Amino acid sequence: MRITDIVWKEDIVDKFLSKHGVSVAEAEEALVSRPVVRKMAKGRVRGEDVYAALAQIGNGRYLVVFFIHKKRGIALPISARDMDLAERKYYARNR
Repeated sequence: MRITDIVWKEDIVDKFLSKHGVSVAEAEEALVSRPVVRKMAKGRVRGEDVYAALAQIGNGRYLVVFFIHKKRGIALPISARDMDLAERKYYARNR
């Protein structure tokens, strides 16, 4: 999956930092750094499913960014957090 653009909603940006301690820059780095991507759920809109991007970013942090994959390679992030142990194992096996 190729992400060509990232669209942010203001309320999501606030949630990333306040609830999970993930900055926009960190989430963007995870999305564009050739992450391991897996489909999580069918979207409400046809062709716009929810995916998880798992990546280790430059500062060594392991992140999972959940996003809606819009048409034409656009990602709409909806949540992000540090990977749990199971996700880190999945990432290690699939990168």
